[in-house]
Amino acid sequence: MSDPEPRDAPRRPRKRRLAVLILLGAALVAGVLAFSHFWLSRPVGEGPAGPPVPGEPFEEVWSTRPVVLLGLGDSVTAGFGASSGKSYFERLVQNPADEFADMRGKCLSSVFPNLTTLNLSISGTTSITHLDVLEDRPPAENTDTLGIVVMTTGGNDLIHNYGRTPPKEGAMYGATLPQARPWIDNFQRRLARMIDLVDERFPGGCHVFVADVYDPTDGIGDAFWVGLPAWDDGVAILDKYNEVIRRCAAERPNVHLVPMHRAFLGHGIHCTQFWGKHYDALDPHYWYGEILEDPNDRGYDAIRRLFLIEMAKLRSQLK
Repeated sequence: MSDPEPRDAPRRPRKRRLAVLILLGAALVAGVLAFSHFWLSRPVGEGPAGPPVPGEPFEEVWSTRPVVLLGLGDSVTAGFGASSGKSYFERLVQNPADEFADMRGKCLSSVFPNLTTLNLSISGTTSITHLDVLEDRPPAENTDTLGIVVMTTGGNDLIHNYGRTPPKEGAMYGATLPQARPWIDNFQRRLARMIDLVDERFPGGCHVFVADVYDPTDGIGDAFWVGLPAWDDGVAILDKYNEVIRRCAAERPNVHLVPMHRAFLGHGIHCTQFWGKHYDALDPHYWYGEILEDPNDRGYDAIRRLFLIEMAKLRSQLK
């Protein structure tokens, strides 16, 4: 006569099924959370952003000449989306009241006692408009005035009109590289003409600090993650635009590259992906605003630092 089956025997399969369901549910929740964090979440972080700026150059006056800080370009130089007083142009001029401890006193008003400012940048504009602004020929400065010019140009040429219209010059989103080549050549000519006009405006001399164009996709080119159409040649065309900007800086002794593109890699839409080529473990945060083409406050802080670093390298020439 066999032993009677234990009373809880029918319950064991139910318990196993329940355990399996719990494990599957936990795995599903973990997968959803991981997908959300690594693909959809874009934390902005807190505190300073960008490279440290050396303090020693700001302990002395760079020039007692009249100096004009001239801003040219698009919404990045116009400060679109920045909190009051915290665009990169404003922070170049004067530290805000709540300035980070490491940046107090590191601004142009501390090294140029006779500094005035003029910001001619316009949000939403392309390099075509930037040339038009300069062609209007604002009055030339006196020969005793030094020009310090900061410029961001070209980014809107690439991203407009977000794929909503067929690509064209000045709004080339979605273009192929062969299609864009004549527009890239025109950008090179426009940029050269812009620098010529800036030189004419400052007969007493000037230095132009021009940033290359950043890439919110961190070099991958998959802007469809933020709802834009796929663009196969987007990164290649952006690279060609940046080649134009870098070549201009290399060929003209008074034009200086501000490496915004390199600094912003790892702080775009893939900032949380630790396996990415440009992942920044020390600051895995998003430096862009609600509108993908503009920085947030931390991004503007980083840009301000990049400009100041390049200016400080040349302080002996800014006399």
